[in-house]
Amino acid sequence: MPDQGEQTPFYPSRPTLKLDGQNNDALSDALLTLFVEETTLGLARCEAHFSNWGPKNNSVDFLFFDRQAIDFGKDFAVEVGPPDSAAEIFKGRIAGLEAQYPSQRDAELTLLAEDRFQDLRMERRTRSFENMSDSDVISQIASQHGLTAQVDANGPTYRVLTQINQSDLAFLRERAAAVDAELWMDDRTLHVQAHANRNGGTLDLNYSREGRNLLEFSVLADLAHQRSAVLVSGWDISAKAKFDEEATDSVISGELNGDRGGSSILGQALATRKERIASAVPMSQQEAQSMAKARYRERARQFLKGKGIANGNPRIRVGVTLNMTGLGPMFDGKYYVTLTRHTFDRRHGYQTIFETTRPGIGG
Repeated sequence: MPDQGEQTPFYPSRPTLKLDGQNNDALSDALLTLFVEETTLGLARCEAHFSNWGPKNNSVDFLFFDRQAIDFGKDFAVEVGPPDSAAEIFKGRIAGLEAQYPSQRDAELTLLAEDRFQDLRMERRTRSFENMSDSDVISQIASQHGLTAQVDANGPTYRVLTQINQSDLAFLRERAAAVDAELWMDDRTLHVQAHANRNGGTLDLNYSREGRNLLEFSVLADLAHQRSAVLVSGWDISAKAKFDEEATDSVISGELNGDRGGSSILGQALATRKERIASAVPMSQQEAQSMAKARYRERARQFLKGKGIANGNPRIRVGVTLNMTGLGPMFDGKYYVTLTRHTFDRRHGYQTIFETTRPGIGG
């Protein structure tokens, strides 16, 4: 399949599969379908579906039931792309095995795997953290799971943060959202980075008849969840004083690239609408400011939400910016990738399905 945005030679679309770091040609040859999903919330997952009947040890038998190749807890990785520049799109551990015995086909086997966020998902805790920042908390949790943390997100120092009957993954997602950050795993390194600082590069996708490398795309611009401002109030115990913080379109202006944001269009087309967060009570003005900005940006960035399909490309990953052309003046522009699904089957080959967001509209 050709690489997006570049003219490259054709190459076999069948992924390369690895077990415990080693290529496994038998597994790759038996592959029927593959599904790899990644989102801004962390916990990448993979489903690989195999033919499980054929020649083995001078007879015909089940191929992968001896647990010599496929087994629980084994490292499992997927690479795709041209041989000289193949890229790893998944690395995790096998957590589930499903056998199928169809009526008109030979036996099949499905392998289910998740990345290292799996450890954080499987244990719930109730505890508190005192006088710590989000970076401190994330680093502590990562260390408890034998992971290295790389945190690039600003935030206040909290008097108290409480984790109440939550998995470590759910709590980390909550803390990342509070400071407008995203999280992902790279082998045993836990990354938490502010959305504005995450730079996965830019790829060009074109829907015009000449040079088309975007197979399908749909996009919705919707004012239903847009707000003119987000307000947060709290009480400073030491100062015995109330405080109020408000976030408006100024906190998203740097991401508009000359487009019109949903907040601006909302005020002109319908009415000014404000949202007050009442579900949390911040204990400092800095906490309230961080909360208001994070909530406003979250809403604003989802003014445009798109879904697309492209020829398989391992470079289309969460955090990448897609520069879309051939869509017309309203919808041409840069979109941020929030979800990817890399898929393979023997009929369609390797394809990449993706979801995007964008805070403004052109035209």
